[in-house]
Amino acid sequence: MLTEQRKQLILGRLKQDGQVVAATLSEELGLSEDTIRRDLRALAAEGLLQRVHGGALPASSAVADFSARRAVEPQGKASIARAAAAMVQPGQIVFIDGGTTCQQLARQLPATLRATIVTHSPTIAIELVGHPLIEVVLIGGRLFKHSVVSVGAGALEAIGRIRADLYFMGVTGISIGAGLSTGDLEESHIKRALMTQAAETWVPASAEKLQSASAYTIAPCSAATGLIVDGDTPKKALAGFETLGLAIVRA
Repeated sequence: MLTEQRKQLILGRLKQDGQVVAATLSEELGLSEDTIRRDLRALAAEGLLQRVHGGALPASSAVADFSARRAVEPQGKASIARAAAAMVQPGQIVFIDGGTTCQQLARQLPATLRATIVTHSPTIAIELVGHPLIEVVLIGGRLFKHSVVSVGAGALEAIGRIRADLYFMGVTGISIGAGLSTGDLEESHIKRALMTQAAETWVPASAEKLQSASAYTIAPCSAATGLIVDGDTPKKALAGFETLGLAIVRA
């Protein structure tokens, strides 16, 4: 089997099964594991998959820049955002992460809601400028332009001084094995700090993020309180998450 044929087979298995196990595939094809791993490395370099221990998972399409992500799953994100916004209660202090789903969430907060929103995303802060009753606390730092969020030591220090009731965490990948992940190292530190300071962490999970992975792990899935998913999300895509103790809210 030629190299390109093997690569197409690997990508086909990823689409069909949601993962590739190097040892299993090498035995099936009668090839060495080194050959399969070499193919996985090449495909990972092309951004077509994410290597994990023992094999690979689909690479998340949510690692594109902010403007490109707006076009990904817009209807699903809107329904998830409405369900997330309904979870916020009057008087709460809420962390809202950066990202396109969280931007939709900010738009969905009712005009009658009195609460405090803490964010390291200028995009989220701007969405709430016209909200009559919400106090906005904007965490500063170095602007990471790819995701339009503040990162760095200053942001981490400020987050460590606030305790929140809820945290809506943006991720690019959610996988049983690889956990909650994102495409940038500094962002992973910020998200972990926000999670530590919140009583509950909820992950808005649009379809392209489920059972996929990115390069930097934030935390195991079990560290979150639950996932908020679109009502049409197939059961197969959610397999195993409830057994980890995660609540699943269908929008």
